[in-house]
Amino acid sequence: MKYEVVIGLEIHAQLKTESKIFCGCSTRFGASPNAQTCPVCLGMPGVLPVVNKKAVEYAMKAGIATNCRIVRDNRFARKNYFYPDLPMGYQITQFELPIAVEGYLDVPLSDGSLKRVGITRIHMENDAGKSSHDPYRPVSFVDLNRAGTPLIEIVSEPDMRSAEEAGAFMRQMHTLLQFMNVCDGNMEEGSLRCDANVSLRLKGAKEFGTRTEMKNLNSFRNIERAIHSEIRRQADILDDGGVIVQETRLWNADEGKSVSMRSKEDAHDYRYFPDPDLLPIIIDDEFYNRVKDSLPELPEAKKDRYMKVMGLSAADAAVLTSSPEIAAYFENCLTLMNKPKTVANWIMGSVLALVNVKGLSIAQSPVPEKALTELLELVESAVISGTMAKTVFEAMAETGKPARVIVDEKGLAQVSDTSEIEGIVDKILADNPKEVGEYRGGKTKLMGFFVGQIMRASKGKANPALVNDILVKKLEG
Repeated sequence: MKYEVVIGLEIHAQLKTESKIFCGCSTRFGASPNAQTCPVCLGMPGVLPVVNKKAVEYAMKAGIATNCRIVRDNRFARKNYFYPDLPMGYQITQFELPIAVEGYLDVPLSDGSLKRVGITRIHMENDAGKSSHDPYRPVSFVDLNRAGTPLIEIVSEPDMRSAEEAGAFMRQMHTLLQFMNVCDGNMEEGSLRCDANVSLRLKGAKEFGTRTEMKNLNSFRNIERAIHSEIRRQADILDDGGVIVQETRLWNADEGKSVSMRSKEDAHDYRYFPDPDLLPIIIDDEFYNRVKDSLPELPEAKKDRYMKVMGLSAADAAVLTSSPEIAAYFENCLTLMNKPKTVANWIMGSVLALVNVKGLSIAQSPVPEKALTELLELVESAVISGTMAKTVFEAMAETGKPARVIVDEKGLAQVSDTSEIEGIVDKILADNPKEVGEYRGGKTKLMGFFVGQIMRASKGKANPALVNDILVKKLEG
């Protein structure tokens, strides 16, 4: 393509506070419509907002974790724009003095490289309510439970050059916010969503093209699909000699295309001015240091530790740090059994396969950490083989019984009695004289054949290490 793509994201993350940003109403998802409202979030005359301190802390955490400079004297502004589901008639947000500015995030790409994406600003604001439209009648319904829920908006620099880079940036931000526990990251419920600003320019050009905004994208797949679609749409217009109009577009995931929603406003159209009801937020050293010190180990630092201290590969470390729940499950296992590679292999294999099939998070796994490590201890102590352990794991997932109980009930304990294994080996060798002769004639690949026959005869219970030792002695002795 003769054009260069320029992409910036505006990510909206609902903060995991128990109450709204300017009042005491609950932020719990799923309540009856309009049940979690009060005069403040309903925009009644004469009410005064009060800032939720926890929301400020969470916004600071997001800023510090993304290498931003925290603005020690920041304040709220009014954004004058008609929101049909925000009854006060304006949005309380931050404009000239946001809480965090001038940051960046290093994003791992699929080719193994890192892409540094600049972060222009992070600001706090209140969310709007939710409108739903009757498909059969000219009627709309408004649920204001969400109105006043605390948000941070993370505005990136226009540093991304493909839909894949934008998707990777969104995934990295999603993981980071979850590790800090400031946002639950539930995109289906709208806790995390983004707007994508897309423009094209001729390769080699310095000036940006006219941008369009793809509004309210709420899945990683839709982010990439919508951007790809917009790139094609703009390229077709430019190739035909047309002009791109600055506008906001709405993505229709079912039809795989976007439609024009409204012309895109610039900042001056919103007539921002300092909110007269809210004092500036002054962040002193004590408060800043307390928030900074409360940050947990972040994904990149955790990944680095897994590689350097535990000897895991970059690929393994990436999977284990892809969500806080997976990392917690892994580290909980290590407190019970300090075998990082063994535990990691089982988590990335059997455990994640199990929860994915059942549609669960790893925190809901039918095989919790203690149960898994008890199973692995049976393998380590040669009570069962690694192959047999997979059968036991499946039974644990179905029944909830401990590994040892299943092994005893089903008689799955590994045979490590030398004389018993020797008897099986002698019979297999006696039954296969031709293969014995070929092996001794140099066809050593037949070792696998003998091992398979012996394991079949022992119903998979013979200790593989003993089988190999005895076989070698019998065949080569």
